[in-house]
Amino acid sequence: MSGKFITFEGPDGAGKDSVLDAIVPELRAQLGDKLVVTREPGGDPIAEQIRDVILDPQNTAMDDRTEALLYAASRRQHLQDVVEPALARGAVVLCDRFVDSSVAYQGAGRQIGEQAVFDLNQFATNGLQPDLTVYLDVPSEVGLARIEQHRKDTQYDRLDQEELTFHKRVRAAYQRLAKANPQRIVTIDATKPLNQVIDDVRSLLRHHVVTD
Repeated sequence: MSGKFITFEGPDGAGKDSVLDAIVPELRAQLGDKLVVTREPGGDPIAEQIRDVILDPQNTAMDDRTEALLYAASRRQHLQDVVEPALARGAVVLCDRFVDSSVAYQGAGRQIGEQAVFDLNQFATNGLQPDLTVYLDVPSEVGLARIEQHRKDTQYDRLDQEELTFHKRVRAAYQRLAKANPQRIVTIDATKPLNQVIDDVRSLLRHHVVTD
């Protein structure tokens, strides 16, 4: 595949949406139809339907392994329909969350095993890895406070019901992933003012997308 696959990761409240909202128009102006912006879970019609099931706040009885399997199923469909065709035609794909999220949230947060979730997703993705992962790091307390400050009723989903200890496990897993994969995962300090975080991500992408 000749394109570039760049993923964005971070615990809840890290500011991924705000950063992407700022940088996507700039990249679109440079790359045109060579830029594909997508998300997980979701990104195509079937995967979006699975997303609705996963995040429905009414589905409190969902088993933890069922949740992990649904994420992997959504991911597989998304890769087949969106990511792999875009990479094959040489596009730059920016994806909001990928396998690292499942390892962190289901493997560590749900405590069903980081390696087990990683192995499940190796099957789902056939081993596809991002060329670059931008990890926005923020303490759990800070991230959750941001979410509460900006919350709207329509933004409330099933994962928002989790306690602080869950989110701390998620962040710790992300930090382990970043330490274990330094060539792929670049950590950005998301406690800085938003404009500085955006500048840091912009500089990183300029190197990887434009001059690399």
